[in-house]
Amino acid sequence: MNATSKNIVAVTHRVPAEERWDMNKHKGGVIWFTGLPGSGKSTLALELEHRLFQQGKQAYVLDGDNIRLGLSSDLGFSPKDRHENIRRIGEVAGLFAKAGFIVITAFISPYQADRNLARRCAGDMFKEVFIDTPVKICEERDPKGHYQMARAGKIPEFTGVSAPYEAPSSPELRIMTPDREIADCVRELEEFVSANFNI
Repeated sequence: MNATSKNIVAVTHRVPAEERWDMNKHKGGVIWFTGLPGSGKSTLALELEHRLFQQGKQAYVLDGDNIRLGLSSDLGFSPKDRHENIRRIGEVAGLFAKAGFIVITAFISPYQADRNLARRCAGDMFKEVFIDTPVKICEERDPKGHYQMARAGKIPEFTGVSAPYEAPSSPELRIMTPDREIADCVRELEEFVSANFNI
C-alpha cells in the first residue's frame, strides 16, 4: 500500500528477524484463518493460541470482533469497508510477524483479493488456513444468533446469507470441522505450526 504523504522514509530495524527467531525459539509468521461466520475460527484460534503459549511460543490472536471494537470501529460491512478492515489487519499482522510473533487471525475475510493483499503484507510468513464448515452447519451453530437476524433482514450484508464468501482455492491448510472435536482440529493446527514455524 502506498502512503499518501511523499515525505515518509522507512526505518530499518537494528534487530534482524533471525535474531528474534533465535530468541523466541521459533519463526514469526501469520496464520490467517478464514471461513464463514460460525465456522469455528475464533474458537480454534483462541485454543491454538493457548496451546502455543503453554509451549513457550510468542503467539497472539487478532479476532474480527475485537478489532472492530477498536482499530476498525469506524468501519461498516460494505465491500469497501471490508477491504479496508482487512488491509489494516494485514498490516498489523505483518508487523507482529516481523517482531517475531506467531499471529493467528480470525476474520471472515470473504474476498480472495483482500486475503491476497494481507498475504503481501507478510510475504512468505503468511499461511492461509481455511476453516471449512458448510453454511448449513454454521447456521445450525449460530453462536451469536446472527444468521437468524440476517434471515429476518435485521443484519444487512451478512456473509453467507446476503453477502458472498469466496472460499480459498489453494490454502496452505484446510480444516474440516464437521464431525470433528475441537481438540482434534487443534492438534492438526499444532502440527502445521511445528512444520512451518519451528527453527
